[in-house]
Amino acid sequence: MAKAQLIDTHCHLYAEEFSADRGAMIRRALEGGVTRLYMPNVDLHSMDAMLELEREHPGQCFAMMGLHPCYVKEDAEEQLEVVRDWLAVRRFAAIGEIGLDFYRDLSFREKQYEVFRRQLEWSIAYATPVVIHSRNSLRECIDVVREVGQGRIRGIFHCFGGTRAEAEEIMELGMYLGIGGVVTYKKAGLDALIADIGLDRVVLETDAPYLTPVPFRGKRNEPAYIRYVAEKMAEATGREMEEVARVTTVNALQVFTGN
Repeated sequence: MAKAQLIDTHCHLYAEEFSADRGAMIRRALEGGVTRLYMPNVDLHSMDAMLELEREHPGQCFAMMGLHPCYVKEDAEEQLEVVRDWLAVRRFAAIGEIGLDFYRDLSFREKQYEVFRRQLEWSIAYATPVVIHSRNSLRECIDVVREVGQGRIRGIFHCFGGTRAEAEEIMELGMYLGIGGVVTYKKAGLDALIADIGLDRVVLETDAPYLTPVPFRGKRNEPAYIRYVAEKMAEATGREMEEVARVTTVNALQVFTGN
């Protein structure tokens, strides 16, 4: 029987962790039924490798463009100028990954807000979805999207790990929840949340090479492992694996292509 078709909506294929076997890693994903791989940009230095992968794997690897909040530093304006120039000359799958990160370094907190708002405004101007990073800042990110977007922004809250109420707020904004390997962690409780809210506004992601699902937790993640995420979600929701794959694939295509 053919494998269920899946989409990885968030994977850093250009990361150094894949330097020894990047081609084989991508083949494993494609052979495992992962038909599309969406790559978020992080900063100026990730762009070239990301765009090269997109050229090498047309119709399979898709680039985003944006400035990650962890890379908002003294040169943020110069970095934003490059992002804006790219958005002006071609279409990207999304503006991402963008957002706020208040986990460790708060020295550029206000600048993160400014950069996030400007990139959300570009998403409206270019009618392009967004992929949002919200580590230790989910409440703040929801508020900014509501303030700036006023219903005009579509996209994904990457690596969602919030409450039922926060999930409902995000879905009411017309956004989707990105669910990855954390759903397989026993203490996370994310499987119970998915069982509660269902799959109508859920997409799958790996965040490879990070956040590896069980049974490979502690090792390098890769897009082929998204199947374990889908299987856990099937278990949590009482659906067949093929149904989880179908619904989340339709959702991902709705985000990135509008179809």
